[in-house]
Amino acid sequence: MTTGAILPKLLMTALPLIASGVLQLFFNAADVIVVGRFASEHSLAAVGTTSALINLITNLFIGLSIGANALASFYYGARDNENLSRAVHNSILLSVIGGAGLTFIGIVFAPTFLRWMQAPEETLGLAVLYMRIYFAGSIPILLFNFGSSLLRAKGDTKRPLYYLTFAGVVNVVLNLIFVLVFKMDVGGVALATIIAQALAAWLIIRCMRKETDAFHLDLHKLRLDRPIVVEILRTGVPAGLQGIIFSLSNVVIQSSINGFGPTAMAGSAAAQNVEGFVWVSMYAFSQTALTFVSQNYGARQYGRLDRITLITVGCAFVTGLVLGNLCSYFGANLVRIYDARPEVVASGVTRFQLICRYYFICGMMDAMVGVIRGLGVSITPTVVSLVGVCGARLLWVFTIFQQTQFHTEYTLFLSYPISWTVTLLAHVVCYLYIRRRIRDKVEKRELALAA
Repeated sequence: MTTGAILPKLLMTALPLIASGVLQLFFNAADVIVVGRFASEHSLAAVGTTSALINLITNLFIGLSIGANALASFYYGARDNENLSRAVHNSILLSVIGGAGLTFIGIVFAPTFLRWMQAPEETLGLAVLYMRIYFAGSIPILLFNFGSSLLRAKGDTKRPLYYLTFAGVVNVVLNLIFVLVFKMDVGGVALATIIAQALAAWLIIRCMRKETDAFHLDLHKLRLDRPIVVEILRTGVPAGLQGIIFSLSNVVIQSSINGFGPTAMAGSAAAQNVEGFVWVSMYAFSQTALTFVSQNYGARQYGRLDRITLITVGCAFVTGLVLGNLCSYFGANLVRIYDARPEVVASGVTRFQLICRYYFICGMMDAMVGVIRGLGVSITPTVVSLVGVCGARLLWVFTIFQQTQFHTEYTLFLSYPISWTVTLLAHVVCYLYIRRRIRDKVEKRELALAA
């Protein structure tokens, strides 16, 4: 990643990531389709109302995997094999500890969290059951995410894709067996998910155990080294907090959607599943930007940083513009895959018009975040997102949306493109400032060497 043409290598890294994200969402969509078509009346709404909450709780720990990727990429670019090996073992142990904490939080506090979100009583029992079973599988979920992030640090995005594909097929098969044969409803869907995640985690750990370079995983070396953990947390915690910020605003919006009743909840859940395909396709370029920038920064290839930034942001823009508008154009047909009721379709189409159509702004925003984190700066994009995304959406929901004439789903979803635009512009300004500091540092070093 530190030499040669950027675009071909970037696409070779990003495309398997896109495929992994799309496949994972395809299998999740299969979960929702099975629930919507074959489970009980309120099952789709129950699963939909848990999505934002699950993301909120898990994002902090998933964010740590971003810190692991950034640190491993930096050491890999700098050819520091000793510290790279330490980063690998600390990251895997952190994933186990984080997964255990997630399991406790999700199982114990599921009813409380859902009541805070104003989940309707008719869906509450099913939603609690789904959450508790889902969080019981938190350790394998984090193991797979951390393992994939570590392999991605050296450009290996294909093997995680293969493992995810196999586990996803198992997930779909188990969905059908548990729901159609054993009549387990949302509990069967959640159980199928954690079994598949456990399989994917086993495959990724098995892969790392067989590595022969600094990415080799030796279970006897699993320990927490303070300097390495601090470095992972320095990038990972702000990244996780940013994920929480996004999810927190989405939880507030989901609570507002819940106020429109089960029909709006079902329509939003269906549209959200479809738009997820667009988001993961764009977000792959944010992950790729993080790895490319970290490696080049570690190798002191400063001259490539601006080109990497322009190319990744451009790729995210094109991906979001094309896929987002396709989803918006075919919105009604896409929602009918999940639920054919006209009122549910109408609700889903409203969401498409304001989110998918302008999703390219979100893609560019995420790509800028990946670039900035790759430069070793993680707190700044978190603060910017706190103000630009969470702040703007919350302000919108608690002011304009509360006005009687604007208390509609359309007005609610309008908060997304507005908050993306504000935050993207702020990230661009931050990047320009950070790059100027790097250039000043390089110039001072060159002058010192010349003297």
